[in-house]
Amino acid sequence: MRLSQMLFVTLKESPAEAVIPSHQLLLRAGYIRRIGSGIYSYLPLMWRVLQKVSQIVREEMNATGAQECLLPQLQPSELWKESGRWDTYTKAEGIMFAFEDRQGREVALGPTHEEVITTVAKESIRSYRQLPQHLYQIQSKFRDEIRPRFGLMRGREFIMKDGYSFHADEESLKKTYADMDVAYRNMFRRCGLDFVAVEADSGAIGGSGSQEFMVLADAGEDEVLYTEDGKYAANVEKATSLPPDAVESPFEKFEKRETPNTPTIASLAEFAKCSPTNIVKNVLYEAVGDNGKLILVLVSIRGDRDVNEVKLQNELSKMASEFGAKTLLSLTVPEAEAMQKWAAQQLPTGYISPDLSDDYLQKSKDIHPKFVRFADETVAEMKNFVTGANEPGYHVFGANWGKEFTLPSRVVNLQKSVAGDRALHDSQQVLKSARGIEVGHIFQLGTKYSAAMEATFTNEQGEELPLVMGCYGVGVSRLAQAAVEQSHDKDGIIWPVAIAPYHAIIVVPNISDSEAMAAAEKLYAEMNQAGIETLLDDRDARAGFKFKDADLIGIPYRIVTGRSLKQGKVEVVQRATKEAQEIAIEDVVATLKGWMENAIAS
Repeated sequence: MRLSQMLFVTLKESPAEAVIPSHQLLLRAGYIRRIGSGIYSYLPLMWRVLQKVSQIVREEMNATGAQECLLPQLQPSELWKESGRWDTYTKAEGIMFAFEDRQGREVALGPTHEEVITTVAKESIRSYRQLPQHLYQIQSKFRDEIRPRFGLMRGREFIMKDGYSFHADEESLKKTYADMDVAYRNMFRRCGLDFVAVEADSGAIGGSGSQEFMVLADAGEDEVLYTEDGKYAANVEKATSLPPDAVESPFEKFEKRETPNTPTIASLAEFAKCSPTNIVKNVLYEAVGDNGKLILVLVSIRGDRDVNEVKLQNELSKMASEFGAKTLLSLTVPEAEAMQKWAAQQLPTGYISPDLSDDYLQKSKDIHPKFVRFADETVAEMKNFVTGANEPGYHVFGANWGKEFTLPSRVVNLQKSVAGDRALHDSQQVLKSARGIEVGHIFQLGTKYSAAMEATFTNEQGEELPLVMGCYGVGVSRLAQAAVEQSHDKDGIIWPVAIAPYHAIIVVPNISDSEAMAAAEKLYAEMNQAGIETLLDDRDARAGFKFKDADLIGIPYRIVTGRSLKQGKVEVVQRATKEAQEIAIEDVVATLKGWMENAIAS
């Protein structure tokens, strides 16, 4: 492609909307243009990148025996109501574009396709002889993000590969899940990314287990905790660890003490001259079910730890039926104004104890009549601890479970792991923290959707059973921007060779120089014929301007037909290292082919 004929406009300054390097560079280099909040046009250079990423994804999926298809983006609400996720996506998370058509039917633009593919399977799969089946698609998805940001990282329209597998049993699912683990690693390696696979929370997708693939970058929205031995990595939402050892309590007898102005753990520890590990902190949460019922939750946790709200919501979701609900729509720490809606009397905020009376709750059909009480594992063995006295300005000291307080029956891991914690698999290993951009996620769904939507098959014994499912996603457009976030410098983008829009760019410093133009034209033809995708910068512009554009758009190799032509050579610059060397014109094609093969293989 000749730049003189291409829709190609670069910007000197970054638009105000762009705050992270990859977003700034994609806008400045003319890869994308903003059309509206979280909505972008993919311009010719970007579309070539996306096609290359998609092809790598497609090749690795096809290699596993998966079958490509295309599912409708417009989805009827009935499917989502059947699975029980309509309220979750339209109200709780609120990320689905839902509306009525002219016939008054509720429809939505697909944020994901579990319901659609389960319907396809329900109507197509009858017998175990048809299993397993694995279908995937590459298409646009739509999510009404409340705060679209970072360009293609969190937009309202984006390109995604989503795949779904159907099985007769868990063993078959786990085999495909393992195949996807290998395929995904191949995809990201071939795209030239530095990535890590981590344990992850399944979120609104659901299922028994999942794994995320993170591209490591400072601007990543997710925190990853990992060990240097390479044996553990997890999203902070899922991470587990051994907390620091507790300090032995200095309090030997139970007593209530006045503790003025000590509503926080730090202020209480300082006043009491004890470690935060001697304090039981009681955190109040307000949950709302899809039936509108309020559920008040009290979590007792060691004073030096924080509650992992994702873990807490997962535990509460397991109990949804106990509250007459199918799912939970929200989980928040209530503000004083919110408390007035359900509190029968003013709560002793900051001084709450594990046995806060249920009498604090109003008697109403819309309010669950009792606090749902949890104890984090960190408090289960604590002795002679300090905790609230249910009276402002007072705490109790030297308290024990089984004497002054009853340990809640629900003792689970609810603590938020942090860098510095010890690893469960090896207490000598300390968790470290990094930022990551999620580019892929694989799930073992089990029968969550098939059971709800009655997608069944007949097994070898003639029994009718729900299909066992898996789900596998790759953010194609997100992956492309993640590559830029991971690989750039002050001058612009540094594309990995495998997904660069073009492999090389020939720059003619002076298009009035007939010898330079003739050499460039000859190389341009030879390189493209040899499979080296090449741009020719034949614009009537200053050489320095062209060099800056070449660096900005990140093409891996730059060939300059300049002064060295008199010696039968051209200057070749590698974008990643900025290493420049003069190479004989007749050797350029073979040299670049070798460099490209090495770059793609490494």
